[in-house]
Parts: sequence; C-alpha cells; structure tokens
Amino acid sequence: MAGLSLLQQPLRCAPSGGRLLARDCEWRADTGTGNGTASGKVRIESRRARVCRREFSVARSCASIEVQERRNGAGDRELSSAGEENSGVADFYGSGGGRGVGADSDIPLLEALANCAAQDAASFHFPGHRRGRGAPSRMLETVGHGAFAHDLPELPELDNLFSPDGVIAEAQAKAAELFGADATFFLVNGSTCGIQASVMATCRPGDFLILPRNCHLSATSAMVLSGALPKYVVPLYDRRWGIAHGVSPLSIHTAITEVKAQGGRVGAVLVVSPTYFGVCSSIDAVAKVCHDNGVPLIVDEAHGAHFRFHEDLPESALEQGADIAVQSTHKVLGSLTQSSMLHVRGARVSQEVLGRCLQMVQSTSPSYLLLSSLDAARAQMSEGGQFGRTRGSDSRLDRALVYARNARERLKAIPSLSVMDEDTIDSSESLPGLDPLRITLDLRGLSIDGYEVDDILRLEFGVIAELPALQTITFAVSLGSCERDIDMLVDAFVALSSRYTSSGTDGATMPPQDQDQLFNSSILPLPSARGLSPRNAFFSKTVKVDVADSVGKICAELVCPYPPGIPVIRPGEVISEDAISYLRRIVKNGGSIAGLSDATFSTIQICQE
Repeated sequence: MAGLSLLQQPLRCAPSGGRLLARDCEWRADTGTGNGTASGKVRIESRRARVCRREFSVARSCASIEVQERRNGAGDRELSSAGEENSGVADFYGSGGGRGVGADSDIPLLEALANCAAQDAASFHFPGHRRGRGAPSRMLETVGHGAFAHDLPELPELDNLFSPDGVIAEAQAKAAELFGADATFFLVNGSTCGIQASVMATCRPGDFLILPRNCHLSATSAMVLSGALPKYVVPLYDRRWGIAHGVSPLSIHTAITEVKAQGGRVGAVLVVSPTYFGVCSSIDAVAKVCHDNGVPLIVDEAHGAHFRFHEDLPESALEQGADIAVQSTHKVLGSLTQSSMLHVRGARVSQEVLGRCLQMVQSTSPSYLLLSSLDAARAQMSEGGQFGRTRGSDSRLDRALVYARNARERLKAIPSLSVMDEDTIDSSESLPGLDPLRITLDLRGLSIDGYEVDDILRLEFGVIAELPALQTITFAVSLGSCERDIDMLVDAFVALSSRYTSSGTDGATMPPQDQDQLFNSSILPLPSARGLSPRNAFFSKTVKVDVADSVGKICAELVCPYPPGIPVIRPGEVISEDAISYLRRIVKNGGSIAGLSDATFSTIQICQE
C-alpha cells in the first residue's frame, strides 16, 4: 500500500506457548482522510530467532488491511464487519490496536489466504486474471469475485507446497495430528497422485507390487512411473450382488510367498479399502501379514477419509496399522473436488522420499483454493468433539448417519428393491466393516437396468446418483446431505417401483442363476502369462486388430467387464481364448466392458512385436 511503512520493533520478545517468539511490528501510513497519519502495531509470532520474509509479509498485509479499514471509516479500536469477514485474522490485542497472526491459528492456511486476498496491492504476478479484475465475465458471474480474489500463487506468506516451512507446514501438521499420522501431505492432483507417489516411494524398477485386480487405474499408472511389476490377487466376489469386494489376508500372504519363492522382491502391498460400495478389508490382518514379511502396506482409502471421526464407522486404515493411507478428503469431508491427503505412519516408508516423489506428480502451480479447503475441512472435523471417534450430539456426521439409516429403512420397505447391508452381502469371509453412508440398491426387481434408472432419476425426479451399474445403483450420503435429499430419493423409488416392477426374469438384467455361472470369481479367465511390464506396454507402439485375431497377443488396454468389475486383461498381459470367450458372454448377456477404445468390443489395441 502506498504510504505505508512497516518497521520491526523488538518491543516484546516473550515465549508464546513455550515454543513461539512474539514480536510487534509498528506501522505508519497516511490515512487519506485529512487527519494526517495513523499508526499501530501488528503482532507476529515465529519459531525463529529472526523474522523471516513470509512473516514480515503477513504483518505488512495485516497493516494494509487495517489502514484500508480506517480509510473506510473504521475507528482506531474497532474493526468493520467487512474487514473482519475479509481478513479472517485474529482480534486486536493490547493497547497498540494491532492485529495478531500467529502460528497457533486454528486454520493457518485458510487465514493466510484470506489475508492475502484482502491486500490492496498492485499485483504483477500470475495468474493473469489479477484477483478477478481480468477474469472472464461469464465465469465471474457464475462463481463470483471471491473465488478469483483467493486464486493466488505461492506468495511468500502462503508458503511452498514442495518445501513447506510456514502455513502449509502448520496446516499439514494439524491434519497429521487429527488423522493419527506421523506426517500428512496435502494433494492437489487428487488421490491419484498420492497412489502414484506411494508406489514410487516403495517400489524400485523390477520390484513387485501386490495388488487386487480391481484396483483403481492410478495403480497402473503408478507401475508405469515406477517400473514396478504387478502381482495380482483376486478380490473376494459377491455373487449375490455381482460386485467385487476387498481382499483376504490369506491371498496377500500367498502372493508374498510366491514372489519370494521365485527370487523376487516385494516393494509394497496396495489394497483398496473401503471399496466404492463401502465394503472394507481386514486391514489389521493384512498389515500383520505385510509387516511380518518386512513389506509396507499402502491403503487406497479414497472413500474412507471420514472413518476416524465416529464410533459407528469402521476403523481407519492408519488405526489398523497401515503405513500409508491415501484419502479423498473431498468425497465426504467437504473439501473441494480434487483435494486429497496422504497420511504416513511409522518408519517403513521415508517421508523425505515420499516428498520427492510427490514433486514429480503434483503441479508446481498448486491451487490455494484446493489447499485451503483441506485446511478448512480438517478444522471442521476438529470441532464438536468428533476427534477421538466419539459421538457428538450435534455433529454433522451424526446427522449424516441418521439420514442414511432413515433412507435405508424406507428403501427396504419398497417392493422390488434390496439394500446392501451386512445381512445381504454374500461373502466367504467375515465382513470387517461396511460404510453406512454408502447406499447400494439391487435393481433386478425392476424391468429396467441401472443406467436407465439413473437417467430417469436425474431427468424426471432431480435425484443424482453417485454410481449406476447394470444391476445396481449407489448413492453417497455426506456431511452436506439433508432431510429433503432423503425424501426426494425415497419418493423417486416409490414411483419407479410402481411403474417398473418386473413380473419375472424377463427384465433388462440377468437372472441370478446366470450371474452365478458367469461372474463367480473362481471361474474368471485370469491371464497366466505376462508379456510385458505395465511400463513397457505403455511405451510400446500399438495397433488395433479384430478381437478374433488378438489371441496370443499382448494387450495394450485395460479390459474390465461390468459386472463383476474385475479387469480380465490388463496392459502387458497376454490375451487368451478363454478371456475373449468370457468377455463375449458378458456382452451377450447385457453386461458392458470398460477401458476399451472400441466400446463395441469389435477391436482391441495390442502391443506391436
């Protein structure tokens, strides 16, 4: 701000909380009101003996805000309501009338971003919209000026994601404490980059990564990046629902034993828990198997970031002994889409190596809207007595669980529908846990399939599902759900049931006996030979051939039939006659195949010799 001078004054240098040094910075500026100059003090706190550039910049921005408030008519001792809303910083303190910004802020990153957005500054940095002044008008009308004002780059007071020592470090430390981790990394490229970095940090080229065949696509890209080799295990399959669940500890033990017997090295084990449908694996038992063999356990916990915060939810992966848990904070806990966290615990995985790997898969221009939303979501879950897996009488999770239970009971009462729960899941193993906020319905009692149901719900009833499939549809209840949402969901299915109830097995989905014959995981034609590593397959030249001519060739695509949602062929694997026959039966019986460039399953991409 023009006319603003800021001088560090060693007026106070006292311990704060036993670990911080508090200092005052005095400022003077022309108020522009004809009353000459105004002055005041801003308190800053530091763990360092000297005040660094970041802290000095924060002090300057706070003084700028206060001067602007005085120019707008705020008194020497009062904040305008607009100033308080925009600044998001602490109250005045002491006789100096200064504003405090310290490392003990409850939401350090969000508050620092608010301070910067409120600066009256001449900006010559990126992004080019200059805090909204140059933003596209239609976008500005849609999302508002605030989104652009807070869309800032890595300014000194906002810290550096790749080498944090300020507000990002503070925010990540608070998240680690809340989630029970030794360290937490904020992710702006989604959980995908967390999985990629985790595999890169644990697997050297040629190491084996043990993982289920129904893992997320990010696991395949992680093997391409790291050079790891896959050792797949078959997930537990639910014939009743036509859905693949988690993995058994025995299958992980067998896979580790087989790799070691062949002279290989297991870099890590990666499991998905909970699944998209909310079904958990026995992480504690899997962790014991891994650690007994000196192998770190990575858990793709994208759908379970909320588990730690309520006693009616399954235990989190870290609570059960996982070394790394990657969570999509945005799915349930309210941060912005694409924002996630990676939590690490114990010494089996180097935090330093993880940080280096994340630098390779995260943007060097991270969105502070995403980063600050992670800080805010963490702060929200710290409120209301939720930390420590206790039930808060007015907590958002309590309400969400009540809504989910209400929806389940009402949907169970509707003819032609079944609701997935502990009583209806068909598994050869005991069920370690099921997320009650995930509601999956069996639609085989209707004469239309799940994709048609999804279209009708969205277009006619204004109800939007999370995941439609051939014979099921899944809905996610979260902190933002409300009673009206539940009423709309139930009312829509009451109408659908009366309109589309099937009188027999002539509907759009397959009879249960046919599914049992077709989708039992014990008869899946899993490839017995790997032609190329995922990395070599990815970089190979490819050619498209007729499916009939692909037998014996090396596949360059992911081929995943639904149901059961278990990939039959992955990149680098040899295509077998059994696999082609199986996939054709899937399509003939109304199933679909994901991952192919040719949705008709007439052609397939193969690696050239």
